[in-house]
Amino acid sequence: METIEVADFARIDIRVGTVVAAETFPEARKPAYRLRVDFGPEIGVRSSSAQITDHYRPNDLIGRQVAAVVNFSPRRIAGFVSEVLILGLPDGAGGVVLLAPDRKVPDGGRLY
Repeated sequence: METIEVADFARIDIRVGTVVAAETFPEARKPAYRLRVDFGPEIGVRSSSAQITDHYRPNDLIGRQVAAVVNFSPRRIAGFVSEVLILGLPDGAGGVVLLAPDRKVPDGGRLY
C-alpha cells in the first residue's frame, strides 16, 4: 500500500449533505441513481450519479445524509453531469453501503 502525507489527504474535500432528490438512471451502463444532494449554503445543491441500487431505493434516499467528495472535477455520465462522488463501502457481495454520520449533523460539514 502506498503511503501519503497528511497534506495529500487534506486536499480531498469530503462533506456531508442531505439527499433532496433521487431517481433511477436508465441511461447509465451500470444500474445507478441520479441524486441531488444539499451541502448547505457554502456549496449548495450538487448532482451525482451513484451505483447504490443494491441496498437503496430512490424514495428511501430522500432526507438521508451522505458523505461525498465535493472537489473532484465534474464527470459526464450518459449525458448527465456528476459533480460529486458519493462515498460507500462494499458489502460481502460487492453492493455499496453508504458512508454517513450516525447522528444528524449540519449539511456542509467537512470530514477531518
